[in-house]
Amino acid sequence: KVCPMTKMNSDRKKIALLMPFFGGSHRQWAEGWQTHSRHDIHLFTLPDRHWKWRMHGAAITLARQLLSAGFLPDVIVTTDMLDVTVLSSLLRQSFPTTPIILYMHENQLTYPWSHTDPDTTLQRDRHYAFINYTSALAADSVWFNSHFHQKSFLSALPDFLRAFPDHQEMDTVTAIQRKSTVMPLGLHLQAMDKLTSEPVDRPNRAVLLWNHRWEYDKNPDDWYRWLVQLRQRGLEFKLVILGEQYGQYPPVFDQMQTTFAEDILHFGYVESRDEYYRWLYRADILPVTSHHDFFGVSVVEAMYANVIPVLPKRLAYPEHIPAAYHTAFFYENEKEGLNFLHRQIMNVRLLRKQRTDHFVDRYDWRHISPRYDAAIDELT
Repeated sequence: KVCPMTKMNSDRKKIALLMPFFGGSHRQWAEGWQTHSRHDIHLFTLPDRHWKWRMHGAAITLARQLLSAGFLPDVIVTTDMLDVTVLSSLLRQSFPTTPIILYMHENQLTYPWSHTDPDTTLQRDRHYAFINYTSALAADSVWFNSHFHQKSFLSALPDFLRAFPDHQEMDTVTAIQRKSTVMPLGLHLQAMDKLTSEPVDRPNRAVLLWNHRWEYDKNPDDWYRWLVQLRQRGLEFKLVILGEQYGQYPPVFDQMQTTFAEDILHFGYVESRDEYYRWLYRADILPVTSHHDFFGVSVVEAMYANVIPVLPKRLAYPEHIPAAYHTAFFYENEKEGLNFLHRQIMNVRLLRKQRTDHFVDRYDWRHISPRYDAAIDELT
């Protein structure tokens, strides 16, 4: 007979988790899985800057890190910001049969490029989408963080390939589809529970929340325009404006700070997660106008703090709430969304009695990590 402890240890796999962009939600995801997994996860990382260069060069640097570490992985996991074709060629001799999993946080095929990015004008932007495509083709398994992400990427691939002059290899789309699955992001949601016993200082007026990155794809311009129109209608509210900033940020945030100076409770990035969570618990309503979101970490975190979302019925958001409740949270167009938000502000006292945490509790690591670990077991 095999000792149960011996069997448990033999089931513990060694995972090399290669992170080309180790910061923000990518870092939280990697460290979260490492903390909660029953497997032995070693991180190999590069700083979260120069994303275009990471897509070209990270495979070389991280392959060198792995080879020099003396770590013998059962599985290699990396993300969409790394070229898996380069990685596998460099590791072939040392790890000829070790499977590679590609985790798709985002992709450059369906991600909306900024009009200010020179690569769009110079028609160099397609190359990064091609790296995502060949990486998915070369990986043994492809994990998407949402059904929306999986569907949008696979649906866009045929037209992408048709743009090339010949040998378009359409059958590769089916090959990628067969080895792809949805593995939602794991989040430290339970870490927020310790703050629920703290008293919350709420103003009489509704508190509207922004807790996304300060970037164009989150569409802060329309968000600001909504605020202006609501004020023109005579509505009073307070604002909590959070979010991480990467280099230059949209100038509308400066307009926001000036126009609503007397109504802003907080403006800018906070250093600690607990401080961030405390601001979530002080907010009432999360109006969302984003152009794109493959998952929506900030939306899920706010919902776990029982901030009532006002969401566009597109992107990944409908996956977070059962269909039977969609009429209570989603809008179909801009006019409907603004009127919806108007009503929510007027009924803030009623909103403060509602809960949304139970919709997203399933994304906590205690539920997600076993799914990841089981998938690793199946692959090995």
